[in-house]
Amino acid sequence: MDKLKILLAKGRIYESVYELLNDVGISIYLPDRTYFPTTNQEDLAFQVVKPQITSLLLANNKADLGFSGKDWVYENGVENDVVEIMDLGFDPVRIVAAIPEARDFEKILKGKVIIATEYQNLSKKWVEEKKFDGTIFRTWGTSEGFVQDTDESIAQILIDNTSTGSSLKANRLKIVDTLMESSTRMYASKEAMANPEKKQKIMALKMLFETVLNARSRVMLEMNVGKKDFDNLMKGIPSMKSPTVSPLFNDDGFAVKIAVKKSEVPTLLPKLQSLGATDIVEYELRKVML
Repeated sequence: MDKLKILLAKGRIYESVYELLNDVGISIYLPDRTYFPTTNQEDLAFQVVKPQITSLLLANNKADLGFSGKDWVYENGVENDVVEIMDLGFDPVRIVAAIPEARDFEKILKGKVIIATEYQNLSKKWVEEKKFDGTIFRTWGTSEGFVQDTDESIAQILIDNTSTGSSLKANRLKIVDTLMESSTRMYASKEAMANPEKKQKIMALKMLFETVLNARSRVMLEMNVGKKDFDNLMKGIPSMKSPTVSPLFNDDGFAVKIAVKKSEVPTLLPKLQSLGATDIVEYELRKVML
């Protein structure tokens, strides 16, 4: 079987995916000034590329698998030419339109408008939908500086990605519309998905990633409980399936294990104690297969 060719995007996506790969047991090492990481998996081959072109390469069957923000898939217009395998949920952002805080959006749209953005195609579609006289000014990062509350401002509208909106607020810009929501996702080429062996390996990777992502959102709780409190505890605790229960030494009660969501822990621990649980221990999970 040919090696599965996987594209890793530079920047934040690389760091998140690198950690995910490492957690499933796939180690990669990227020597300085190279773009082809080595790995401990003989059937995988990696290449590092810019995040903006990952989906283009997949759409043209130049690789089998890659990681990209959904925004760049749609910006490149290849959403129908690649196969989305799973949403990893990393780096969630919104692609938004923003204007100076003191300006009126409706008044801006009545005149000739220049839009500062890296997203040329998404912006053009947005202009067509809104039906106003807008032209695109292509930027290469730090786009906020092109939209100022002055008549001499290079652009009147900014279209950019934002996670918290803090950068927009710092530059005295307000959001007036959301074009789309995006996050890091795993995509495959159509050619790879038409190959039974490659498709099988891609879906196996998806399964491994899911076990790690499931584990990241959950913890294991272990506790002891006396016989008189056992029934009440069983009725009051959550669990993925059903708790694991084993008798304690000298028949003094039971040891109980439950896997729960991390978000439940702050309210769950006091509840467990009130239900008679003692010696409660929490620890992280590495993989969880549901």
